[in-house]
Amino acid sequence: MIKVSNLTKQFAGHTAVDNVSFEVKRGEIIGFLGPNGAGKTTTMRMLTGFLHPTRGAVEIAGCDVFEDPMEARRHIGYMPESCPLYTEMRVDEYLKFRAQIKGVARKAIRGRRDIVKEQCGLTEVGRRIIGQLSKGYRQRVGLADSLLHDPDLLILDEPTAGLDPNQIREVRELIRQLAERHTLLLSTHILPEVEMTCRRILIINKGKIVASDSPESLQKRLEGDVLISAEIAGDPGVIEATLKSLDAVDVVSHEPLNNEWNRYRVDSSDPDIRTQVFECAVSKGWKLRELHLESRSLEDIFVTIIREDKAAGAKS
Repeated sequence: MIKVSNLTKQFAGHTAVDNVSFEVKRGEIIGFLGPNGAGKTTTMRMLTGFLHPTRGAVEIAGCDVFEDPMEARRHIGYMPESCPLYTEMRVDEYLKFRAQIKGVARKAIRGRRDIVKEQCGLTEVGRRIIGQLSKGYRQRVGLADSLLHDPDLLILDEPTAGLDPNQIREVRELIRQLAERHTLLLSTHILPEVEMTCRRILIINKGKIVASDSPESLQKRLEGDVLISAEIAGDPGVIEATLKSLDAVDVVSHEPLNNEWNRYRVDSSDPDIRTQVFECAVSKGWKLRELHLESRSLEDIFVTIIREDKAAGAKS
């Protein structure tokens, strides 16, 4: 469905995307992750033909995006991070207008409009002015727009950006339903959603693909590391600094709980790090009420891979 070859984009001497190559098969659900400024949005804009690369090639369903952009775009439904909408138009008017632009057959427009409205939960707001809708509903209108021409591929760039928790849950469920019928490339900071939905993950950092695999395979990269959680009462600055000084401890972070209690997460290459933490708590007289081994989340995988790439870049 997607074939990217040596894709590069430079802006005034800055390389935003650096010789990126990857493929996405029909029916795959791909999570596209990276820190801010890593090149995610630039890559997505090139995939959809909205931005021309400095060099490289992109094929969508066998069509060259830059040599035959109109045919390639017939296969793509794209929702950018800041979805542009005509806020003075009513939902039905806007979707009809967008269907005409996308070349939907005149006789099929009403049917396609009704289908995507139902898919996106917009049936009851067809006569509403877009500018009067909540941001969550405006995101739904953007998703409906991307589905009007029944594309093979959906490219969604931060579809839940700026939404409140309830709106995020609504859009998340909608995306999960869409993933059952379309090839999906999803860029988001909601990592648990990627973990539950995506079959493969691409991680980009500083314009380069640094990982491409299933969540399970990426998990195996960290099998030599141990992550523990400890709930300790006391001065968090002192406790965090002390835990960081232990042998084979890589990273320590903490979050406040209640009163004087904090939860510390300790990342270490030592499989016996729990013993060290326990002995440290005893010797320092800390109150320790919980200490256990944690399973790795996608967030842990993401942070570790980016940290490893940063360390490798510093050495080179």
